[in-house]
Amino acid sequence: MRTGSEPMTARSALRARFWLCVWGVAWAIFGTVAFTLAGRPGWAVACGVLWLVITVDMAMVLRHIRQGPHYQPGRDIPPYRPPENRPYRPPPPNRRP
Repeated sequence: MRTGSEPMTARSALRARFWLCVWGVAWAIFGTVAFTLAGRPGWAVACGVLWLVITVDMAMVLRHIRQGPHYQPGRDIPPYRPPENRPYRPPPPNRRP
């Protein structure tokens, strides 16, 4: 059921994102080590930077998971209901210079 409030009440698949981060970290570590041993320092640095970005993303995902059901609701928490008495505000007009 679409209510129009999806951007405000969307839920993220944090556990799936966590496991994708684990998969990405494993490949980034492998790439960093492999390119270092192969004598390709540019590619090794690129994999190292990717490793850092994935690690930061994983930390944010874990933080949101640990914050509880507000950020990661379980199966026992029903979907959010949109506010019923909220006045309609039209979107602002597009102003181009």
